[in-house]
Amino acid sequence: MAPRDSVINLRADSGRRSLIDRAASAVGKSRTEFVLEAAAEKAQQVLLDRTVFALDEASFQRFVKSLDAPLKTRAIKRLLARRAPWERRSK
Repeated sequence: MAPRDSVINLRADSGRRSLIDRAASAVGKSRTEFVLEAAAEKAQQVLLDRTVFALDEASFQRFVKSLDAPLKTRAIKRLLARRAPWERRSK
């Protein structure tokens, strides 16, 4: 586990805090561990939802053809070389 060197401050009403505390206790975690895990899972879900899409057969074939074509610009090469946001380490 990476060292925790960043602070996230949250304000919550007492009802939500109690709910979070009960759930964290139920799974044997601290409030911080529970909230960080839940937030990270939701963040990953949001980012992945933006990368999954469906295509009909003809559109899929055009998409595959464009993926197989050589890259033409440095900007595209730089973009594809970047790590996904959830793969980056925060400092």
